[in-house]
Amino acid sequence: ALRVLKSADVILSEDTRHSGKLLHYYNIKTPLLSYHKYNESQREHTVLKRLKQGEIVALISDAGMPGISDPGTELAKICVDENIPVIPIPGPSAFLTALSASGLSTDEFTFVGFLPKHAGSRKERLIASASETTTQIFYVPPHKLGQFLEESSLIFGDSSLGEEIQYKIWNVRFIVAEKSSFLGGSLFLDAYESFWRGTLGTAKEAFSTRQPKGEITLLIEGNSNSSVETPSESQLENDLRELISNGHSLSSAVKLVAEGTSMKKKTIYSLALRKFVKKTKADDSD
Repeated sequence: ALRVLKSADVILSEDTRHSGKLLHYYNIKTPLLSYHKYNESQREHTVLKRLKQGEIVALISDAGMPGISDPGTELAKICVDENIPVIPIPGPSAFLTALSASGLSTDEFTFVGFLPKHAGSRKERLIASASETTTQIFYVPPHKLGQFLEESSLIFGDSSLGEEIQYKIWNVRFIVAEKSSFLGGSLFLDAYESFWRGTLGTAKEAFSTRQPKGEITLLIEGNSNSSVETPSESQLENDLRELISNGHSLSSAVKLVAEGTSMKKKTIYSLALRKFVKKTKADDSD
């Protein structure tokens, strides 16, 4: 990585001031060019032109892996389309670090990343995750942790330790693990990196009065409960109504609700037709 940074013609960086400290430490003189989510589209033409002229362009992020919930995805797509080689250099990845030490299943997992800003979209994503059997991985800003715990516990359930399913939360940035859970020999530990283990219910209590430092990687164990409780008709109706009021079509709302329950999609669709289509026609006639 140091060899590439030294030999590159330019280094794209999220925050040139932050990255400048790293380059200064290793006595790297390569010029920096800001490249972040607010100027990606404006920079693409300039970067592509330099690449076509034969220059070596390196891309680094402030923390984590470029392109994984960080700038770089669109640039990689453009380079692939233009037959320009994209060469990844392995480095630290927050979600892989957390997953490897979590004790949760690593055979299959779903990387969700940051949840949408819109409340309705967040709920849709959480409903989908709650029904999956794979380990669910989220990125959560520290100031949004309370919101995440509140919203997810309503969908996943608080899951106390005595219940069959235990949804486990991991914070690789701040929370101290009582029994050291760091990977041996890791060279990429964050200044605030540590682990905390518990359930959604205990996490709400633990973080009600304190805010962790640094972005959080949060893992929730997959749903291994084979006997899913069948929702009542009123519950289904409420979920459908909320999705439809947020702009979803009837079929889209039915699909989303069906993903979060053991009931057949056909049954939910029949309910939707009975409750909403007739009501809509009646409203139109008025």
